[in-house]
Amino acid sequence: MRGVYENIVIEDVYPELDCGRYPVKREVGDRLEVWADIFKEGHDRVSAALKYRERGAKGWSEAPMVLYENDRWTASFPLTKNTRYEYTIEAWPDHFGTWREEVEKKVEAGQNVELELIEGRQLIKEAAARSKDERLRGILEDLDGMDYEERLALLRSPETHEVMDLHPDRSRSTTYGRTLEVVVDRVEARYGAWYEMFPRSQGTVPGKSATFKDAERRLDELADLGFDVIYLTPIHPIGYTHRKGKNNALHAGPDDPGSPYAIGSEAGGHKAVHPELGTLEDFRHFVGVCRERGMEVALDIAIQCSPDHPYIKEHPEWFEFRPDGSIRYAENPPKKYEDIVNVNFYCENWKELWEELKSILFFWVEQGVRAFRVDNPHTKPFAFWEWVIAEVQEEHPEVIFLSEAFTRPKVMRNLAKLGFTQSYTYFTWRNTKQELTDYLTELTQDWPKEYMRPNFFANTHDILPHILQFGGRPAFIMRLVLAATLSPAYGIYSGYELCENTPRGEKGTTVYYQDSEVYEYKVWDWDRPGNIKGYVRRINEIRRENPALQELTNLAFHHADDDNVLFYGKMLGDNAIFVVVNLDPHNIHETNVYFPLDALGIRDDEWYVVEELLTRTEYPSRGWGRYVRLDPNTNPAEIYRVRRSV
Repeated sequence: MRGVYENIVIEDVYPELDCGRYPVKREVGDRLEVWADIFKEGHDRVSAALKYRERGAKGWSEAPMVLYENDRWTASFPLTKNTRYEYTIEAWPDHFGTWREEVEKKVEAGQNVELELIEGRQLIKEAAARSKDERLRGILEDLDGMDYEERLALLRSPETHEVMDLHPDRSRSTTYGRTLEVVVDRVEARYGAWYEMFPRSQGTVPGKSATFKDAERRLDELADLGFDVIYLTPIHPIGYTHRKGKNNALHAGPDDPGSPYAIGSEAGGHKAVHPELGTLEDFRHFVGVCRERGMEVALDIAIQCSPDHPYIKEHPEWFEFRPDGSIRYAENPPKKYEDIVNVNFYCENWKELWEELKSILFFWVEQGVRAFRVDNPHTKPFAFWEWVIAEVQEEHPEVIFLSEAFTRPKVMRNLAKLGFTQSYTYFTWRNTKQELTDYLTELTQDWPKEYMRPNFFANTHDILPHILQFGGRPAFIMRLVLAATLSPAYGIYSGYELCENTPRGEKGTTVYYQDSEVYEYKVWDWDRPGNIKGYVRRINEIRRENPALQELTNLAFHHADDDNVLFYGKMLGDNAIFVVVNLDPHNIHETNVYFPLDALGIRDDEWYVVEELLTRTEYPSRGWGRYVRLDPNTNPAEIYRVRRSV
């Protein structure tokens, strides 16, 4: 039952995720803007404060809330540290504000307010006793020597109102029933260009694994192309039992290296590196070379084992065995993964298992890793991820977790809620204008924007989308532009820059790569004809030069007459970027697109400048519309920066 003095209602607080069950997410340098409906019975005024602190701190800081409209209040506070903050709301009757408002009405009506002046003086006396503020004592002394008009003027003065606002009577305040939380990550949680590589495929000798030292030789080029994160597939020893052969063949040949996702052999498990790649010291050196070039390493974490993993001999209680005594390998019927066995998260010794899995993450953080791409997290317990991510970020708040979960929408969103910093999304499968518009509106304007940061991978080592199989080089360029400009975080899997698009089997019937490096060593010609490396470099330059493209929720879609043409923009201060993309990789499309001049503050008859950033060409422009001709073979997309004429 509500207490007799808890007569202020605080409701519809935003942002508040699932009744405060999960935190919302922001980045260092942001301000958290909080809204709430706040009201009480009658005509008395209320005041409110947004209370905030770093999680675990003893005292609260406060920001005064202001009335927006119709009992809707708002305030914000700065997020200056990579940590977690708590926030809540406190509201109280504004006795002096109510008094002042009533006096104003009576004075305007020509009434004598002598008694009200006595009441006002009493309110000031009580505030002076609460606060020991000498300014209030001075007001009291002044009032005692004034006539009626002078007292009225002093009590109604802005100066008196201002000092009284500093010392309200909060003895009958109401505090919101929940303490809410915001996770504040580093900016790289929102913005970055990721490049996925198999380190063993960075060499020059066919049939032989590359080493970390070989992989280092590619880092200068990848830094020059503008990538921020080098994401490595698993680097651990690979098992021999049921090892897969080329193109996922059930039986491996004597020289087949096996899938790096079949982790563990006599050489070690999840805390070891494959001897063919080098030593742990070689890995640390690789991390350091990346850091010197302004990049960081993300490591693939796959919580699964080969049948040869040391865990199976040391801790058989962590695994499931079939009635015939054989260990249960991984399945997703009708798919079978004979070279992989899963740990049993719900085994009797689950606490010991969970602690060991946590120690894997801490081990690689100690080696310099600050980002993890987590393989198939949706097949592991939600409770485990919520616990282990919080445990790691408690000591290392800078660590980023990317959820590789192409799964059901609610499952994908729940993983983001419970702690994953970034998420794979359905972008890889969204192709039409309506699909992209609807999905991006959901991600950037609806509730997911508060907790789910998309990382748009244009392809992965497991997924060669059909549009890339059939669309050729124009499709690779078009999808690159979409991924890199719709989302501030995006990624490509190595070979994308070479327009690699040979599927395993007939086109359109599979999404797997032919001769996938998941199952064999590869040697690539990184300069082979038809590559789009120059285009990748320019796209990443444009992203770095334009802060608007480094944000997520500022995305807005604008009109283009042709349904095969997508037109959208992002604005941040004076930086206004607009992108037009031909979604048809086979045909030329000509259309008109329409700039939002009102949002740009440009009059209909005013001249402005449209700078096409890919070609670095400027066009004096006037009016809302612009004609574009998009040839998939020459200019499948155009990127504009709009500014007012000087």
